[in-house]
Amino acid sequence: MDLVQTILAALSGALVGFSLSLVGGGGSILAVPLMVYLVGVPQPHVAIGTSALAVAANAALGLFNHARAGHVKWRCGLLFAAAGIAGAFAGSTAGKAFDGQKLLFLFALVMIAVGILMLRRRGSAGNGDVRLGRENAGKLSIYGLGAGAFSGFFGIGGGFLIVPGLIAATDMAMINAVGTSLVAVTSFGLTTSLNYAASGLINWALAGVFVAGGLLGSTGGLRLAKRLSAAGTLSKVFAGLIFAVAAYMLWKSGSAAFG
Repeated sequence: MDLVQTILAALSGALVGFSLSLVGGGGSILAVPLMVYLVGVPQPHVAIGTSALAVAANAALGLFNHARAGHVKWRCGLLFAAAGIAGAFAGSTAGKAFDGQKLLFLFALVMIAVGILMLRRRGSAGNGDVRLGRENAGKLSIYGLGAGAFSGFFGIGGGFLIVPGLIAATDMAMINAVGTSLVAVTSFGLTTSLNYAASGLINWALAGVFVAGGLLGSTGGLRLAKRLSAAGTLSKVFAGLIFAVAAYMLWKSGSAAFG
């Protein structure tokens, strides 16, 4: 990497760390397009593998911050993550064999669908006292397996799928879903990055710079998440971020894959 790429990677990492703490899924949906379109990683699969590792590391930091604030529902998050790890491994194996630009295009379409689902729920505050039990254990396992497969296939932490999945399975409050999602984001990202690393598809230096930048952004994201959650606007921010990035990715990857 040259100096400009290093600076851009650090700034991108800060934005990813900020958004991970803010909305859980923002880091994963931003990392891949930032790697490809801002930092300038020429190979989509290298960008995907490297971003998976960077997101996992930044998610672990965000998880620590949210856990200190009492936002994490550990039992729900651990069950969701355990169910999704097998899906993440299978999905990442399939993703490596898929055309990189078409993979980014499909990724953007899924993002739009998830954003619509989040907006449909915007009037619900959720349950802040959710506990793991018989009524939600099965749903958590099913949603976890599906989110893990998508996470692995697209090479992302998967928070933009995990947050809605946790809410659908348990009806937990948005701020709890954001914090709890980072348990699974960390697990899925590590599973995916290890699979990509085995094929030599990770830029380790770039990942290190990304993570270092994420250290700076994580604390600010947590503080803003608390304010937006209290105001009832966190779900809208989550959906808006997804739509903006998805539109850009559809334009760029669609031109490359089908132009």
